[in-house]
Amino acid sequence: MTDEFCMKLALQESEAAKAIGEVPIGAVVVRKGEVIARAHNKRETDKNATAHAELLAIQKACEAVNGWRLTETTLYVTIEPCPMCAGAILQSRIDRVVIGAMDPKAGACGSLLNILQDERFNHQVEIITGVLEEECSEIMKQFFSKLRKKK
Repeated sequence: MTDEFCMKLALQESEAAKAIGEVPIGAVVVRKGEVIARAHNKRETDKNATAHAELLAIQKACEAVNGWRLTETTLYVTIEPCPMCAGAILQSRIDRVVIGAMDPKAGACGSLLNILQDERFNHQVEIITGVLEEECSEIMKQFFSKLRKKK
C-alpha cells in the first residue's frame, strides 16, 4: 500500500465527515500493510470535544490489536494533528504519521510546534507531509467557504 493510496482512504473519511456536517478530517491507521482502523471527525455528532478523527482512529486501532501500543503502525491524516491528537499519537507509540495538509493555526506536528519529534519525550515519530496536499487542503477550504456563506 502506498502513502497516496492510504491518504485516499483518509480522504474518503473526510468526505464522510463533511456529509454529516463535521469538519472534514479523516484518519486511517495501517499496520503491516493492513488497514486496522478508519475514522472521521464526530465532535458535533457526538457532542464531544475529543471526537477528532485521529483519536477515534487510535481507539479503533487499539481495539483491533487488543492493546494500547500501536507500534509498527502508520497514521494517515488529511490535516496536521492538533496538540491533543499529537499527544495521543505519542502515547500510543505510533511510528509514523503521514499528513496531507499542514494546519498553520492549530497544527502540532511542525506548524505551531512539533510535539511528535520533541526529543524531551521518550518517543519520537517520523513525519511525512504533503501527501495529496492539494486534495486535503481543498476539502477544508470548500467546507469553510460554504460555512462562511451560510452565516
